[in-house]
Amino acid sequence: MHMRRTSRPTRPLRASGVLLAAVALLISACSSGSSTKTAATTEAALTALPRATPAALAPYYQQKLNWRSCGVPGFECATMKAPLDYAKPGAGDVRLAVSRKKATGPGKRLGSLLVNPGGPGGSAVGYLQSYAGIGYPAEVRARYDMVAVDPRGVARSEPVECLNGRAMDAFTQTDTTPDDGRETDQLVEAFKKFAEGCGQHSPELLRHVSTVEAARDMDILRAVLGDQKLSYVGASYGTFLGATYAGLYPDRVGRLVLDGALDPSLTARKLNEEQTAGFETAFQSFAKDCVRHSDCPLGDAGTSPDQVGRNLKVFFQQLDKEPIPAGDPDGRKVGEALATTGVIAAMYDETAWPQLRDALTSAMKKNDGSGLLALSDSYYERDADGQYANLMSANAAVNCLDLPAAFSGPDQVERALPAFEKASPVFGEGLAWASLNCAYWPVRNTGEPHRIEAKGAAPILVVGTTRDPATPYPWARSLASQLSSGTLLTYVGDGHTAYGRGSTCIDSTINRYLLQGTPPAKGKRCS
Repeated sequence: MHMRRTSRPTRPLRASGVLLAAVALLISACSSGSSTKTAATTEAALTALPRATPAALAPYYQQKLNWRSCGVPGFECATMKAPLDYAKPGAGDVRLAVSRKKATGPGKRLGSLLVNPGGPGGSAVGYLQSYAGIGYPAEVRARYDMVAVDPRGVARSEPVECLNGRAMDAFTQTDTTPDDGRETDQLVEAFKKFAEGCGQHSPELLRHVSTVEAARDMDILRAVLGDQKLSYVGASYGTFLGATYAGLYPDRVGRLVLDGALDPSLTARKLNEEQTAGFETAFQSFAKDCVRHSDCPLGDAGTSPDQVGRNLKVFFQQLDKEPIPAGDPDGRKVGEALATTGVIAAMYDETAWPQLRDALTSAMKKNDGSGLLALSDSYYERDADGQYANLMSANAAVNCLDLPAAFSGPDQVERALPAFEKASPVFGEGLAWASLNCAYWPVRNTGEPHRIEAKGAAPILVVGTTRDPATPYPWARSLASQLSSGTLLTYVGDGHTAYGRGSTCIDSTINRYLLQGTPPAKGKRCS
């Protein structure tokens, strides 16, 4: 799932396939809230773990971290051990990368504040060092040690690997709107090749990168850092990780901010379908904004958002037939798949809309796909040397373990196409087919949809943005209602997540909660 901002790199929640389509995420503002309520009331609740630490885990909880310089001024780094398999703690370890920046003062230190930017697959250490540790409000950084751990299988923590750079280039260009049986077979083969690569390169780790295991790792880190309770800010998928921690260890919850929330009670198909509607909501906002500008290539002031969408869809169909050059040194051209990813990337943050207008103008009027390719590469975390971060690999690995596959085969996708295309005439077809990837995963899922209640936890702050493309607003409403101590804070606006996006109301409310432990009044809304 997702475009991250230059100063504040957040990731898509769940990218399920070629389009990073969010294999299991959010409810959309365009869908009815009734489905969410039904799911939340019928699924079992996550069961808390015993309060006493099992003797077999004591060595992990008692370990000492050897802090050293990271090469980044002001930050320290260390490596933490966790059991690869919590059911068999003696069967081997996984090594997790940890980083921190100590509280700067003034004021009494409040402990550690763990941060996670989402994904799954986003590097929390990278997020800390590039943004949170230097960009969070000064009053928060003064009172907390800012801390991050890359979850197992991600970035610096024994990353899951699936395909090399050249193979990833081919994968990201695979047509996700097959026109016939031959193209459907090619898409299925691409998913199978990706899954087989993951199974070959990370066979043992692939069975142990679930969100539950990552949350248990966070509790080890809490103890090793010397904190009685966990304080945490999680964005996007990071909200699922934080809520899972609260469900497992409600008595150890400190101050938890869950920004851009995921609804854990939904199936993978429902998450994907509702996220598809979320992207349509965001696109409608982009379309209304685009036609107000003279450089909008999709219409003028009199063009309706629906017609803007139809114009973009026609352009995508043209690219499907004939990709356009992009000046890429590796010879890549921009076809429908890369162009769609580029547009989706810009839906995460409204500050990227001018860049998207420029990219579409160049592509549609000058036959130059370089702008769309740059957006797509940013989304996939592909560097100038043709190498990819492990975001895509880790994203699929976690998603396919956390939930049963959205679809078991092409026939199910074809039957679901009308619902997805109703959710988004622009993106529905591609996102439906992208949701097929977990059908071919080499290991079985260990998770199921569930509610998270975290009974007995301290107040938890859930933040939702009304026109969030990746984590539709109803997901935040649902999670806040599931959590026994959840409080919903609403941001009326565009973009993915709310903290640090320029709303003084949002930022001051979250800062007050982090510094004083005081959640906002019920029903608080900011713009």
